[in-house]
Amino acid sequence: MNLQPVETVKPPVRILLVDDHTLFRRGLTALLSRDPHLQVVGDAADAGEAQRRAQALQPDIILLDNHLPGVTGVDALPALRDAAPAARVLMLTISEDETDLAAALRAGACGYLLKTMEGEALTRAIHRAMRGESVVADEMTGKLVAVYRQAAATPPAAPTGVPTADNGAPSGGVLSPRELDILRGIARGDSNKLIARDLGIAETTVKIHVQHILRKLGVSSRVQVAVIAVERGLM
Repeated sequence: MNLQPVETVKPPVRILLVDDHTLFRRGLTALLSRDPHLQVVGDAADAGEAQRRAQALQPDIILLDNHLPGVTGVDALPALRDAAPAARVLMLTISEDETDLAAALRAGACGYLLKTMEGEALTRAIHRAMRGESVVADEMTGKLVAVYRQAAATPPAAPTGVPTADNGAPSGGVLSPRELDILRGIARGDSNKLIARDLGIAETTVKIHVQHILRKLGVSSRVQVAVIAVERGLM
């Protein structure tokens, strides 16, 4: 008897939408439902409701608008990450202000997207975020570079929870030469696959190193790693 291998079907990416416009949430739900690998499991109109829904639903992705009534999306980020620690937060907003961009990335967002983007581009961004990549709208890339350059030119005080040694390197754990190579790749926005190819090592090895880097720096996203890399002059 020939036994056929059983295909493993991945569950859909579970998404929580946070936006104060009901029609926008409905339209976005309809758009995302075209992709069978995406599932909108809930929505919220403000930060308080978003925190409660995130804690109850434990989504994979939170699409978060910045302009919410009361508390802004950026200010709500820490509470959302506490409520759903495994969720990846993507800002989805109309704001093209570099201050909002920098604040969102520092607060732990793994991406910054604009509401003007095409639907297919949004779904691709969600899948990329689920693969651990950092996703920033093309229109914001130049502003992101400007933010990094400004941070490098005028290094601020060490972010809370990320102590540094006297030489400016993270003191939560010394990064090895290989980890520094991978950190630079993350700061360039490279995927694990591209970093592995550039360094001539296995992609699984890169993934392990990335986890070590996140732990040593005391952060939870690749974007935060990139910000710290520039601030500390590790590029």
